[in-house]
Amino acid sequence: MAEDRAILHSDLNAFYASVEIMLNPGLRGKAIAVCGSSADRHGIVLAKSEKAKKAGIKTGMVNWEARQKCPDLIMVPPQYEQYLKYSKLTRAIYQRYTDQVEPYGMDECWLDVTGSQAVQGHAAVMAQRIRRSVREELGLTVSIGVSFNKIFAKLGSDMKKPDAVTIITRANFKEKVWPLPAGELFYVGRATGKKLSRFGVRTIGDLACLPLEFLRSSLGKNGEMLWLFANGEDQSRVMVSDFYSPIKSVGHGTTCISDLENNEEIWKIMLYLTQDVSHRLRVHEMMAKGVQISVKDNTLTCRQFQMQLPMATQSPMEIALAAYELFTNNYGWHTFVRALTVRAIYLEPKCLPRQLVLFDDAV
Repeated sequence: MAEDRAILHSDLNAFYASVEIMLNPGLRGKAIAVCGSSADRHGIVLAKSEKAKKAGIKTGMVNWEARQKCPDLIMVPPQYEQYLKYSKLTRAIYQRYTDQVEPYGMDECWLDVTGSQAVQGHAAVMAQRIRRSVREELGLTVSIGVSFNKIFAKLGSDMKKPDAVTIITRANFKEKVWPLPAGELFYVGRATGKKLSRFGVRTIGDLACLPLEFLRSSLGKNGEMLWLFANGEDQSRVMVSDFYSPIKSVGHGTTCISDLENNEEIWKIMLYLTQDVSHRLRVHEMMAKGVQISVKDNTLTCRQFQMQLPMATQSPMEIALAAYELFTNNYGWHTFVRALTVRAIYLEPKCLPRQLVLFDDAV
């Protein structure tokens, strides 16, 4: 039998809020929220500090609602360039241990340290060193999962927060992973979670113990993949940048708990989705020349609309405004909305020369 891999998954704790506190120590110990359009009552919470979380503040909450829930909440605007800077500095620390680093958003990475153990020591020792280096050099904290596959490493990084290391092995994964809710397994979204619930599946262990053929017939290839994940058989590799195909689009979508019934609700969701789209564009150092939206209504009919932009952008607000224009010009509200996706398309590298805007639109 081949020797198990050594995979780490690192997750920077409350990343945006932590960067803001590190840059402004006067915010330490206070309830703060990083908010898109913090002056606008329709802006939303993008990230929150631990104290704000304890006060009931949630990511995606509308600003006025957050203020109502926590009157002392300090709202700060996002500083994307700073987040990108510290994301890159963190990855530089990871690369001291391995060149096999796969980013997953700005604040998460997988590391394959299998080949580094002979020189650097056991994976758990490397994880502790990384954790200390991030804290001492950058003033940030990171939670790290250590396991023999990517799926369990990611689960491990969620188990202890902040500033902690969790180890999941072949010997203990049934004890540590199987009692977790099935919805915590990677790729179990709301729709799949509902189907699994109808099968009596409440935990990852319940899923693991279902017959593979039953899951294949019920959920197709996705069912087989989830069964393998639950049983510790994920074989997916850590994809270093050399293995990435050039990205053609960047998108983010959500299926809503309850149907969206008006434009104000649509706008709130678009603001939330485009924050993630913008972050991914920045990570990949790409600009969008177009925007596409996909709208699924409550009859499960899906419609798609797209437009070109006058100037390439990474701005979440510009992408959100274009997406909202597409929706209001085309949807018509014959039925309520069940799911929404916003995608940045016609991507080009950020380094391309651009035409300067010399005059404001308004005179």
